Amino acid sequence: MAQSLFKVLKHEQPKVIIDVLAPTWCEGLLQRMPEVRHFISHSIKHGQFGWQERRRIGHALRIESYQQAIVLPNSWKSALIPFWANIPHRTGYKGEMRYGLLNDVRQLKQTKTVNQFVALGSNEQFIPKPRLSAEQVEPILQALNIEYPRVPILALCPGAEYGPAKCWPVEYYVTCAKEKIREGWQVWIFGSEKDAPIGEKIQAASGCLNLCGKTSLPEAVDLLSLSAAVITNDSGLMHVAAALEKPLIALYGSSNPGMTPPLSNVAHILSLGLDCSPCYQRHCPKKHLKCLQDIKPEMVIKALKSFEISGFINVSESI
Repeated sequence: MAQSLFKVLKHEQPKVIIDVLAPTWCEGLLQRMPEVRHFISHSIKHGQFGWQERRRIGHALRIESYQQAIVLPNSWKSALIPFWANIPHRTGYKGEMRYGLLNDVRQLKQTKTVNQFVALGSNEQFIPKPRLSAEQVEPILQALNIEYPRVPILALCPGAEYGPAKCWPVEYYVTCAKEKIREGWQVWIFGSEKDAPIGEKIQAASGCLNLCGKTSLPEAVDLLSLSAAVITNDSGLMHVAAALEKPLIALYGSSNPGMTPPLSNVAHILSLGLDCSPCYQRHCPKKHLKCLQDIKPEMVIKALKSFEISGFINVSESI
């Protein structure tokens, strides 16, 4: 979603130089964004204070003489590196009372996250959608011993880094996989190493291909580009699929599709809008997970069919 901000900055200031400080795992994605000059990696884990490491990075960046830092996270500690880097103009939302660390403090408005990001760098009302391009897939397929597909592929993204309250039931993914395999499709499962056990369960029950933990993030981007359609939880891979302009079914439980929707014109969002949602919890506080349990596989299969009928999924071109 930060790419929308990068696009607006480049549109308004064509000569602006954008370097991005982000966790190491982001590198493969940021390398696909032409708006970004340099990627500055850090290995500080989510929730880790990392005082000494943040101070070290900040001091090391002083030599770059950056004129402005736009801080997208709202945590107090995320504003430390720009402060220690002596960047004169430090922009961000008040978040965790970051007065002093930031000197261009904004009040957060309750709107889509992508709009919040763009508003930190521009008054532009038009929000450009993130877009990722795929690279050569043949070397990846060869390394994984996968033949180039001659039938349409359904991609499943059953994981979610935030927790199980964002995860559609495994058995529902199995039902969808079996249905598309019956129709002659291949089904590939995407995810991180943490998602591998979920992928193994779906693979064992349906006979599809489990790629969880077997690809890097850039490789997952390239392989997702081969898919005819995607079924996904609200996750990072959902946003990747949207940026690849893949027809996708996005399943929302504990999170709010009004805040972090897939930024795509070919996305179908399924969210029941129960009284208890969005709760933003990692685990269902009511222990029933009805927000996802009651989104039945038949609803998802029907949505996929509607994509085919409308022409967004062209099976003949996938074969």
